[in-house]
Amino acid sequence: MKNYVSASILSADLLNLKEEIKKVEESGSDMLHFDVMDGIFVNNISFGFPVLEAVKKYTDICLDVHLMIASPLKYAERFAKSGADIITFHLESDDDPEKVITAIKNSGVKAGLSVKPGTPFEKAVPYLDKIDMLLIMTVEPGFGGQSYITEMTDKIRQAKKYISENKLDVTIQVDGGINDKTAAEAADAGADILVAGNYLFKAESMKDAVDKIRF
Repeated sequence: MKNYVSASILSADLLNLKEEIKKVEESGSDMLHFDVMDGIFVNNISFGFPVLEAVKKYTDICLDVHLMIASPLKYAERFAKSGADIITFHLESDDDPEKVITAIKNSGVKAGLSVKPGTPFEKAVPYLDKIDMLLIMTVEPGFGGQSYITEMTDKIRQAKKYISENKLDVTIQVDGGINDKTAAEAADAGADILVAGNYLFKAESMKDAVDKIRF
């Protein structure tokens, strides 16, 4: 089966977000990646509930919400109510991972767990049987437009091997520096979902760009 593509609206023209979402839908992208940053867990600040609620009213595409925030437990339920279909939080956040996973699942949406480049895959292992998706960051979280960290390919491969050997129903998502070259590397290592921002939104044809990162 081909990998999925999640278009990150962090790279969209926010003054024309409605048109940008339409482009994403027409491109064949499977998901809309929604980066939430609080200025604490990462230095940048991005979107919140009002934007997510507005997007949810406009599109039926899967809303893939990535919480780069210090206190995901405090906000998980509200992001679910605001329209998230998948909520991913960071293992490195301040909250107990099991409590956050439970809160997300109790809100009726899928739960994802993310690890930064410097966090070993082994740190995520205790939670893999409780989540739906593992997000392996291939750049440092907080800003778009960074280059893919090639050392993360081994982490993707390691995660895929563990998930397969233990017959876990967990998809692997990668986020950071994805383009037509790095996408092939990540997909070959075992990535199921590729998050792309600049590569898609700056492309002359988003549909062609999406097609180039499906394998």
